[in-house]
Amino acid sequence: MTTPSAPPLRAASWGRRFWALIVDWLTCLAVAQGLVATEVIAANPNGLVTLGLFVVESALFTAVAGGSFGKVATRLRVVRQDGSPQPLGLLPSLLRSVLVALLVPPLLSMGGRGLHDVAVGTTTVSI
Repeated sequence: MTTPSAPPLRAASWGRRFWALIVDWLTCLAVAQGLVATEVIAANPNGLVTLGLFVVESALFTAVAGGSFGKVATRLRVVRQDGSPQPLGLLPSLLRSVLVALLVPPLLSMGGRGLHDVAVGTTTVSI
């Protein structure tokens, strides 16, 4: 007896990935500015608070929801390259987020996947 299989997932376009990154960055920037305005933190020097929030937000959301806030909002997901339905986990998500924050890995591509995806064995797909 065969079970119906899920439709194959398409790799996400670089345009949608870019929009997801913009949504993430603007959200983290707004939170950082809110923390400065309410004097929870003194300042956001050189955007480092925003960058730190981005890394933490992206890692936590990817581990829990399958993608950062921006990816979820733009209907993208981070999935394991081997097709396993298991969630990615916090440490691989954190490594992936740190590599994205370095900006070079997302710009370099191997078969339509950024080096941050290659490093942790994931791919970003459209849903």
